[in-house]
Amino acid sequence: MNLESVPGVGAKTADRLRQLDDPEGALERGDVAAIARAPGISQGRAARIARGAIRARHGDDGAFLVTDRARELYDDALALLQERAVTTYAKRRLETLYPSASGSRIAEVREFAAAATERDPDPDVLEALDGVEPLDPPRDVRVRDRCLATTDAETYTKAREAIPELSVELVEDARGLAELARGYATVVALDETFVGVDVEGDVRVQPDALSDPVSIVPERALAFFTQNRDRLRAAARVHAAAGLDAPLDLDTLDDALARLDADGTVAGDDELDRLSTAVDDLDTAVSMAESVANDRLREAIEAQDVTIEGADLLSLVEQGAGVDSLLSRELADEYAEAVDAARDQLVDALALRDHADVAHEAFGDDPTFPVEASDRAVSKLREELTAERDRRAARLKRDLAESLADMRAPAADLVDAALELDVELAVARFAHDFDCTMPTFDGKGFAIEGGRSPLLDVPFDEVDPVDYAVEGVAVLSGVNSGGKTSTLDLVGLVAVLAHMGLPVPAEVARVERFEALHYQAKSQGTLDAGAFESTLREFGDVATGGAKRLVLVDELESITEPGASALIIAGILEALAESDSTAVFVSHLAAEIRDAADIDVTVDGIEAVGLRDGELEVTRSPKKNHLARSTPELIVEKLAAADDGEFYPRLLEKFGE
Repeated sequence: MNLESVPGVGAKTADRLRQLDDPEGALERGDVAAIARAPGISQGRAARIARGAIRARHGDDGAFLVTDRARELYDDALALLQERAVTTYAKRRLETLYPSASGSRIAEVREFAAAATERDPDPDVLEALDGVEPLDPPRDVRVRDRCLATTDAETYTKAREAIPELSVELVEDARGLAELARGYATVVALDETFVGVDVEGDVRVQPDALSDPVSIVPERALAFFTQNRDRLRAAARVHAAAGLDAPLDLDTLDDALARLDADGTVAGDDELDRLSTAVDDLDTAVSMAESVANDRLREAIEAQDVTIEGADLLSLVEQGAGVDSLLSRELADEYAEAVDAARDQLVDALALRDHADVAHEAFGDDPTFPVEASDRAVSKLREELTAERDRRAARLKRDLAESLADMRAPAADLVDAALELDVELAVARFAHDFDCTMPTFDGKGFAIEGGRSPLLDVPFDEVDPVDYAVEGVAVLSGVNSGGKTSTLDLVGLVAVLAHMGLPVPAEVARVERFEALHYQAKSQGTLDAGAFESTLREFGDVATGGAKRLVLVDELESITEPGASALIIAGILEALAESDSTAVFVSHLAAEIRDAADIDVTVDGIEAVGLRDGELEVTRSPKKNHLARSTPELIVEKLAAADDGEFYPRLLEKFGE
């Protein structure tokens, strides 16, 4: 598939899509999640691109919804579906479902919908879905504790491109490696010429490092799982709750994720924790060790029995008066014990093992008071602990990254499957909530049995079912507020959903596969000459076009004078009858239209059976070939029945003329 052949995909968008692993496949599948992984493309934009790709694949011009009211019906239907989705992704993904004239597209969605409606919208699954989101691309990783080294300029350029997370350094010889080893916890030499070179520090010679980035910069693989840890766990919960076959072992994934901290470091390793704590607590531990030594010396000095009082001696010592000679001569043993205590305190506080000898160097044997740790020795200890910590962290990251590397693709599939399940469950919930059935496509016109509109402003279970069928053209008559417009909306909604490939809110529904839906809503007041002409031109195109259309019109007579309206509607119906279109015109001028038409116009009626407490009682299903009585006629009839005079009966007779 040529990316730029997709509607809405220009050169810049195509360049972004090409950064995906399989952009053509993503477009071919209409995969919103995959498309949204392209840089700079939001989920909403991805949904529009996917929709364009679907249309291109099915040769669909996207012209099924002709009028504003037709588009409003689709928006209403889509909103009902989206309300039943949990994730933002599913709401966007549902936007790729649209009414189409393409048989292949309708069949494709019908297959999807048939499987979706078999899903059980279990509350536990819906709750688990609440935490699922599309995977985020990992943030840029920058690692500062290790570097790559080479003597070759070409290798230097390749290394920078292959592993941008690490610094790459040009060196001349082993001395250059040694200098780098003093500044980095680990140096990876890329040249075979360094094999066998003995350099102090963690220097590894790996000529094939660029082909195995996980071993050099495991943070790259870990960043993906760190960034998406919560989303992966949520997707795993969805699979467990829904009983889905997971593309990887969920326990293995959970164990691996449990070893990752939020900052991408490896958790649960006692030795790494010990080294990290030692580095973090070093300054505090040194200060405590100094206090231990000085407290001991204070006690020893105060307890001394010399020519001057111990307190006076302490004062002299604190003033630095001959401290070295005094301590050396009078308190040599006590000083040694104090320093040993400081060393033990430092080793114990930091739980030191291999670095205990360096810790001992922090407190020298030469007497001094107050006792102070050697900055040089403490710095050395810090460097060694930090290097050991970083080396262990790198090893742990490398081991974990190697175990996770093969999980990345199935982990992405795990999340995608959970998100797609939400799309299916939205369709299943829609079908369940509105007692839907899958319509059939055959015959002419439409036939609806037990249809109930979910668009009415009443609870769905209180909606009266409607049966209605039309082949060819018909005029729908009935009293005000009797349900003519809601019936028209039901017909339009059934047509929209059927051409989306989705189930419809009816017990049984048959729909002709139309090429377009033209729904003219009720006009608000008489149109001026220009608007009137424009409306006539629009109907001229509809009536004379060759497409198989479903034409729904609500009280067209309101656009001009009633007498002229009846003539115009009669003429439009005559033209539509000669075409392949199916049409339903709601009108209060049904009798006048029938009289003005040169063809036998079917007039159906939503019959009001009477008035009770000022409210109409209506049979909601239109009666075929029946001109429904108007509200005024019902009122006159009621008055005539209740009055013994002649006025109301005579007035009632006028309605029968």
